[in-house]
Amino acid sequence: MDHTYFMKKAIQMASDNVSDNSGGPFGAIVVKDGKIIGRGKNEVTKTNDPTAHAEVQAIREACDTLKDFQLTECIIYTSCEPCPMCIGAIYWARPKAVYYACTKEEAKAIGFDDQFIYEEIDLPVGKRRIKMEQIITDNYNEPFRLWDGSTTKKEY
Repeated sequence: MDHTYFMKKAIQMASDNVSDNSGGPFGAIVVKDGKIIGRGKNEVTKTNDPTAHAEVQAIREACDTLKDFQLTECIIYTSCEPCPMCIGAIYWARPKAVYYACTKEEAKAIGFDDQFIYEEIDLPVGKRRIKMEQIITDNYNEPFRLWDGSTTKKEY
């Protein structure tokens, strides 16, 4: 597989996104068996969706293409080292590899600094900047109980 070819595609998507004034400088593609099955570009400001990162968009399209929630045997090429949210999405999608161009340090140098999120994740819930608190109501764990006992659930 020609990793350079696919990386150049992801980088070009990111550059085009900036040139088109469509969003941030990020592009990603998902490849399976040498074929691009998913494309994504950063559209956070265009769509007012903070989850519209390139990797998430590419994962969504690839999963739709495959009609599956797993990207087994797929490779993700992205113009930048993924942020914490995208890393989470990538692990849930379970591709076999991720290749990136720019580093998170290079992203930080142009104003995209996710270090605070890494730090927040490591903090106890009560010490995070955004208040997060458990509220226990009657049957608060009903959905979990139902899932645990289900004979028709599809594990993921």
